[in-house]
Amino acid sequence: MRFEPRRNKTVSPRARRLRVAGGALCAAALAATLVTGCGQDSGDQTSASTSEAAKVLPNQTTSPSGSVSGSPSETAQLTEDQAKRKELLSTAKITFDTAATTAVGEVSGGKLADLDLEGLDDDDASGSPSPSGSPSSTGSPTGGTGPSPEGSASPGGSGSPSPSGSAGAPKWVAKVVEEDGTAHDVTIDAVSGEVIDSSPDADQSDADKKKLADQISKATQTPAQAAKVATDKKQGKVTSIGLDENDSKVLVWQVDVVSKDWKKTTFDVDAAKGTIKDEQVDDD
Repeated sequence: MRFEPRRNKTVSPRARRLRVAGGALCAAALAATLVTGCGQDSGDQTSASTSEAAKVLPNQTTSPSGSVSGSPSETAQLTEDQAKRKELLSTAKITFDTAATTAVGEVSGGKLADLDLEGLDDDDASGSPSPSGSPSSTGSPTGGTGPSPEGSASPGGSGSPSPSGSAGAPKWVAKVVEEDGTAHDVTIDAVSGEVIDSSPDADQSDADKKKLADQISKATQTPAQAAKVATDKKQGKVTSIGLDENDSKVLVWQVDVVSKDWKKTTFDVDAAKGTIKDEQVDDD
């Protein structure tokens, strides 16, 4: 019996191709599994990161200031005076026209001669002497003639039993004049609208009364009309108005308007004709 030598088993080309193809399919399947797994994980991580970012910055917008009236986006950009105006006007709820109506209502037959938001640009007063001799350091930023709007806190006044008003609240201080020139000082809480004090100026001289009576009779333009002339020229909030003579001895309403950039513009409005005689912008 003759033995044939053992031959190595050979793999047919077709079988080799099948094995290679099968290996490739397995590798592709594994790669697909890995890719799918990674994709899901990446998506989950991205979603989680987005969710966490939303929690940290829920209110971020293209306008980081979030401020009203187009005010500067950063307080650091404001000057000291502008920051003070922004703070005070953001607190005051009673507007100029409401305060004017309230003040005039305190004096029968009276007319408004001066109205200021206390604590706002007080150091800008023109320094016109006050006939009342009031020691008040705030003065009138309009430089109006006659007694200081703050006046004396006379115990006999008809004001509110709570002379201090709301704690820390800004105040409107007004001067209301009777037909004979008698001035009354009226203080109004600029948050609640409550009249804090209303009292006649006991320090007026006869000459003071005569001058005020003469000015009031010549001012055919009302404070409200003068304020409208000013705000038609420069949109903003009226923070002060006062009757005075300008350098040319023309009787004018001096009107302060604070615009949305917190700058103040002072207008001299002819008290008889209603035309603007002068305009000064305070850049501070």
